[in-house]
Amino acid sequence: MSGLVMKISSLSRIARLIRGRIVVLFALAFTISACAGDFNRFGGQGIQGGQVPVSGETIGAGNVRIALLLPMSATGNAGVAANAIKNAAQLAVSDFQAADIQILVKDTGGTPAGAAAAAQTAVSEGAELILGPIFAASVASVAPVAQRARVPVVAFSTDTNVAGRGVYLLSFLPETDIQRVVTYAAAQGRRSFAAILPEGAYGTIAEGALQEAAARSGGRVVTIERYPPDAQAMVPAVQRLAQAAGAADAILIPDGPAAIPSLAPLLPVNGIDAGRVKFLGSGQWDAPAVRQVDTLIGGWYAAPNPAGWQQFQTRYAASFGQTPPRIVTLGYDAVSLAAALSGGVPGQRYTANVLTNPSGFSGIDGIFRFRRNGTNERGLAILEITANGGTQIVDPAPTGFTTSGS
Repeated sequence: MSGLVMKISSLSRIARLIRGRIVVLFALAFTISACAGDFNRFGGQGIQGGQVPVSGETIGAGNVRIALLLPMSATGNAGVAANAIKNAAQLAVSDFQAADIQILVKDTGGTPAGAAAAAQTAVSEGAELILGPIFAASVASVAPVAQRARVPVVAFSTDTNVAGRGVYLLSFLPETDIQRVVTYAAAQGRRSFAAILPEGAYGTIAEGALQEAAARSGGRVVTIERYPPDAQAMVPAVQRLAQAAGAADAILIPDGPAAIPSLAPLLPVNGIDAGRVKFLGSGQWDAPAVRQVDTLIGGWYAAPNPAGWQQFQTRYAASFGQTPPRIVTLGYDAVSLAAALSGGVPGQRYTANVLTNPSGFSGIDGIFRFRRNGTNERGLAILEITANGGTQIVDPAPTGFTTSGS
């Protein structure tokens, strides 16, 4: 089964996907019965759909009930993202009309307490799988509710601290981006790394990922500097980096649009030559405000192949009359995954053994698979920034996983 990747990306692939799903579930039936550990108990063991009435908004009318927990009534970007994800869920359900699912849309209000209450309602109404929430604090509040009901969670947070024990993260994790681009750079002969990272949790995660990837690739980390969010306060950090980074041939700058337009131009001003060192970034570079910074022309970053996103946002805009936020593909892929697995044996279709299938799945943003600890692996491309904010793929995303999962 090592070469099998479950496709969940488009209506034209439904027949092939369903055949692949059956093969996956058939092959896993042997291991499900043999692996009766506590972790594998999470698999929609609660009330079966159709036995109790449903409250609130729904998408689809099938018997397999899937909860979608979103901050629908929240203000600002949270509410915008929630409504966009709900729209993406509608597209996914329309693409899988043969799937016997019903999406129970539950409003978390954008608070941990609201998320826990929404999860409790969902499991009492027979949800076999919970998709969402978005925010880490809300995921943490949902986890014990879901664990008591033995219902797995596929959440959209990027905080790996909330993963584990039946809680899986579908989001783009910074560790994956950084390890991919550092490993690629090392393979191109860039073995001495420096980094300039934001203060706070993200910077700590980025540093750990850099250290691990550099060591695994036979490289070394020359220096790491941290900077605060204020643009003026970035200057001393860049000056320290310039003084210590003379031996580096690659510099990791993984921040995003909020910082890069101010930070990146400081590098050549302080004597860091982009012609000598290669600038490396994360998936946060996959934004016009970053790609249009001339300093970063020639820089590399890890991200999904952009073709999938471009096609999806065109389709979304045609359906809903607006350009979606980038997070919507998580909603589409999560619902598509739930639909693809819905034909399995009741009580076993969303077990840990099924969700952590080492061959993984394929969605809008390429291949992905869940680890047993609730984090994920993704197949990412390496993109190079070109003039005028363009990009070109210099190393394509893999089309399948070549090693077993963990």
